[in-house]
Amino acid sequence: PELLRIRDRHDREFCYGPTHEEVITDIVRREVRSYKQLPVNYYQIQTKFRDEIRPRFGVMRAREFSMKDAYSFHTSKECLDKTYQVMYHTYSKIFERLGLEFRAVEADTGSIGGSSSHEFHVLADSGEDAIAFSNKSEYAANVELAPNPPVQRKKNIQEQPLEKISTPDQHTIEEVCSFINITADKVAKTLIVKGDTDPLIALVLRGDHELNAVKAQKIAGVANPLQFANDREIKESLGCNPGSIGPVNLPCPVFVDHAAWSLDNFVCGANEDGYHLQGVNWKRDVTDGNKIRCEDIRNIVEGDPSPDGQGTIIIKRGIEVGHIFQLGDKYSKALKAAVLGNDGKEIIVTMGCYGIGVTRVVAAAIEQNNDEHGIVWPLAIAPFTVSLIPINLEKSSEVSEICEKIYLDLVHNEIEVLFDDRNMRAGLMFTDHELVGIPHRIVVSEKNIKQGLIEYKGRKDSQVENVKIEELISFIKNKIS
Repeated sequence: PELLRIRDRHDREFCYGPTHEEVITDIVRREVRSYKQLPVNYYQIQTKFRDEIRPRFGVMRAREFSMKDAYSFHTSKECLDKTYQVMYHTYSKIFERLGLEFRAVEADTGSIGGSSSHEFHVLADSGEDAIAFSNKSEYAANVELAPNPPVQRKKNIQEQPLEKISTPDQHTIEEVCSFINITADKVAKTLIVKGDTDPLIALVLRGDHELNAVKAQKIAGVANPLQFANDREIKESLGCNPGSIGPVNLPCPVFVDHAAWSLDNFVCGANEDGYHLQGVNWKRDVTDGNKIRCEDIRNIVEGDPSPDGQGTIIIKRGIEVGHIFQLGDKYSKALKAAVLGNDGKEIIVTMGCYGIGVTRVVAAAIEQNNDEHGIVWPLAIAPFTVSLIPINLEKSSEVSEICEKIYLDLVHNEIEVLFDDRNMRAGLMFTDHELVGIPHRIVVSEKNIKQGLIEYKGRKDSQVENVKIEELISFIKNKIS
């Protein structure tokens, strides 16, 4: 669905490149002949296009964007592993150098495919992705991938009698909980999705948990991509509407999340409109064991045990700015990209791919570095290092002369400088430069020149300081070193 498609005048279908695994693999298929030419890693910085369902936040998620993408080719999984680790550490160094607070997290491979992948996320409250962190270890993963281990069931439970209760016009978890005065963690909710072989599959979760679609669609028997059954299909097959469904005597396979499986004496739908069951217990009341399976199908939540066994989970928002994959032979096998091995036999090459969203890095840096006055650029990606602001440039030859000298000295020392020679009031220029977010500001005025001084202020500083004119270049160099 993300392919941005066009038709030419002959009504032939084409697509713009969303990423370039196929194109680069085709080049390798035609140009690389021997194992002696591997490993190799090709990269490009190029415009990509995707038919995003909801473009947002300017260049944060756009249909057209710049990406640095790379593709590595190997004769073995071991060789791929080595390059993958090199790229992992290289990407980490890049984002460190850019001055971004980020985390590399385990991630789902999605439509790109492959055996494993890591996303690089800049942490920001406006981020689209939820990232799960351990509070006591280095564990980090996208919420859609973070696993939830089985939960120990309580022993020696005093089972309550099964009771059918009237719940007229109560359909949602919130409505049911309010109506019978219980909390959502005591309720099992049942979602109906389409299956591969069985027409319908029931997915049961605890009432306070959310379904993880990425996990659910990977379960054997569930249609991939995940498709929810509509109200008509549910009514015709199960005899009731969605708000009244429960696992007891349900005539379809039931996949129960681990946390829901640990419930006892819980409430669920009675498979009859306007009614629920309370006092439900799995082994006593849900008897068809052949159709019941326990699976991990929910999102991990804050406070859950960390999957690595160390500490508990904290959830933060992240903006994905990079992604690396171990692709294996998904593309090389399909496109017949092979080389001759040292025994003279053909070997299908093994692939990795690696991408950084260049325009996204810009947007993510702004989201993470700003204040009430505007952008606060990290030095490595600031459009300029220094802004040079004269006071009364048009009226003072001394100001003009000193500014020209400072400008040329900065350029000679390879320090990027923006010389603001507009005929504007100083306050307006200060406001503009704070909005743009240039890290260092130099102000030249007749008053300070007479004292042999230049005014300096860092973008994050609250106070200005005066610097001797002859020491300015060394002062700036120290600030940016």
